[in-house]
Amino acid sequence: MRISLSLVLATSLTLGACGYVQNSALNPSNWFGRSTAADVAPVNTNPLIPATRAGLFANRNKPLDYNGIPFEEVIDLKVERIPGGAIIRATGRAARQGIYLVQLTPANEDEAPVNGVLTYRLEGVRPEATTAVGTPPTREVTAARQITDQDLRGVRSIRVEGQLNARVVSR
Repeated sequence: MRISLSLVLATSLTLGACGYVQNSALNPSNWFGRSTAADVAPVNTNPLIPATRAGLFANRNKPLDYNGIPFEEVIDLKVERIPGGAIIRATGRAARQGIYLVQLTPANEDEAPVNGVLTYRLEGVRPEATTAVGTPPTREVTAARQITDQDLRGVRSIRVEGQLNARVVSR
């Protein structure tokens, strides 16, 4: 009986002391105090863009050489309107798996329409090693490109070409 009474007494005293420790310097959550608002000096640069291009993986302003090859076939083409322009989304099927760095490459340098037709090639980089053929769904890849309303001025249709076929969407 004495042991249980002493245990209850010690537990209640310890539990009662928790209220005192909560506001004391013994509590690690109180070591840094509470946060307060502070003024920030205005900065004229974007904090998300690094000021320098230094580091182990920084490209030294060298243009990236793209060695893409057109896909065998283009199986789907959609143009979706967005505020300020459109998104061209093309799905292609390659002969083998493992195609990477897929993109829609403009057919001409200035990406201007020719006779009202804006033309792109669906291209991807093929791996150097031999890869499996796989089933058709495993060889499908989708690429997209955003164009503005200014780029769409004078465009009647958009054409995406592959090696074996091309798909066209008209206005």
